[in-house]
Amino acid sequence: MHQSTFIDMLAARSEAPAGAVRAAAVLFVAALTAAAAQISVPLPFTAVPFTFQPMVVLLGGLALGAKLGMTSQAVYLAAGIVGLPVFAASATLPPGPLRLIGPTGGYLVAYPLAALLVGYLAELGFDRRYVTSVIAMLAGLAVVYAFGVTWLSVSLGFGGALAAGVSPFIAADVAKVAAAAGMLPGLWVLLGRASR
Repeated sequence: MHQSTFIDMLAARSEAPAGAVRAAAVLFVAALTAAAAQISVPLPFTAVPFTFQPMVVLLGGLALGAKLGMTSQAVYLAAGIVGLPVFAASATLPPGPLRLIGPTGGYLVAYPLAALLVGYLAELGFDRRYVTSVIAMLAGLAVVYAFGVTWLSVSLGFGGALAAGVSPFIAADVAKVAAAAGMLPGLWVLLGRASR
């Protein structure tokens, strides 16, 4: 059963046109994804840097829903493809559109699909409670890892892809999900109190 997403509720309560609120939210999440890419830590044993992008992608999907969440990440990728400096800064990864065929390309291409899945689950009400938010975000994270590992395995083999693209990041990403998953349920509680 479809439920309103957080952005739907905000748009309904705003004095601005609902379409403008949704468009601004899409651009905001795309910009946040670009900002999160700039907080990048290169690791000496893998071409995949540590960034906060996956959390923004997953939270964006929870807040925006399937279509808008996916659109926010498509906007982010389009900005990178046309050459805007939105991808993680790197001395070794290719710039602009070439980034999508570099070692991190699988992860990047997964972002719209991960946001779509998490957003769909939010539309089913998964964003209302902490445990279901964790489940939704882990499902989206699984999509990111699946695409990333599949792409890396072309050059590194499956074992090498797991070692370079999952093992260094999984514990930190699960911890970030555990911390971030409370945001949307908390916002729903605040929104409910504000409407009383």
